Amino acid sequence: MSVVVFAENWEGKFKKSTYEAISYGSEIAKQVGGSVTAVVIGNAGDDDIISLGKYGAQKVLSVKNDKLNSLNPSAFASAIVQASQKENAKVVIVSYTYSGRSVAGRVAVKLKGGLVAGATALPSSTSPFTIRKKCFSGKGLTDVTVSSDVKVIGLFPNSFHINTAEGSAAIENFSPSFSDSDFNSTSKEIKKTSGKVVLTEAEIVVSGGRGLKGPENWGMVEQLAELLGAATACSKPVADVGWRPHHEHVGQTGITIAPNLYIAIGISGAIQHLAGVSSSKVMVAINIDKEAPFFKAANYGICGDAFEVVPKLIEEVKKFKAQH
Repeated sequence: MSVVVFAENWEGKFKKSTYEAISYGSEIAKQVGGSVTAVVIGNAGDDDIISLGKYGAQKVLSVKNDKLNSLNPSAFASAIVQASQKENAKVVIVSYTYSGRSVAGRVAVKLKGGLVAGATALPSSTSPFTIRKKCFSGKGLTDVTVSSDVKVIGLFPNSFHINTAEGSAAIENFSPSFSDSDFNSTSKEIKKTSGKVVLTEAEIVVSGGRGLKGPENWGMVEQLAELLGAATACSKPVADVGWRPHHEHVGQTGITIAPNLYIAIGISGAIQHLAGVSSSKVMVAINIDKEAPFFKAANYGICGDAFEVVPKLIEEVKKFKAQH
């Protein structure tokens, strides 16, 4: 049984979530006695493609097409579907990133497969095929059984470790056929940020809320984030009043993240905010209000004035880094 993994890349470079997905696919292939084929769409270089073998891919189908150098969900889904049919894949894995979410459903419909959106673990059973996934906006977990012949799994980022081993993947150029309807939608503009850790990829996130009182006080958030190699984020009210850009808004109506460490500064912890960050492995809340709901959800809490606590944290991080 073949397992196909969509190897998502950004401008030719593979994301951390891609390595997680291939490692995950490799483990499922061991469970079902099959092999792993990665599907690369876009302009990734051959050296990078071959390196996917270090994470468990035995074979790569490389789809190069000038129209596919940026995300086009319909066309990407069509390519993944045709690759899956070529490999007779019974399991298709997509990282449940923003890009992955936009293609996973399309792939499942075209393959008449059951979709597990937001999987967090390997299947506990392959007969019947049972797998754990997030539910209730990430506040709960549930085990679902998929009975369809083809299973499409959307793996939640940071849910599975990256495995490495000796190996290189064989590359095969693959030219799927596309219809005009595959290109009904196109990207007109892509806005990039530079010099910052990408929020959805970040291992550490430092986030601020209304407790910071104004955008002029964001410097200490950014300084702490820079020292920790972290991304910055914010709560919805902060984005709504224009203190921070909306692409930093994490929560139920914003971006869902799952970093290893989430530091919330001056954020009360409303249920809508927690829905977007509750998958963080460790959460630290800093708030002057000892009744703030975040303290019930956080692993660690510091009840104090952020304008006193954060500068001390910054100094301690500086001392630690100077000593190591």
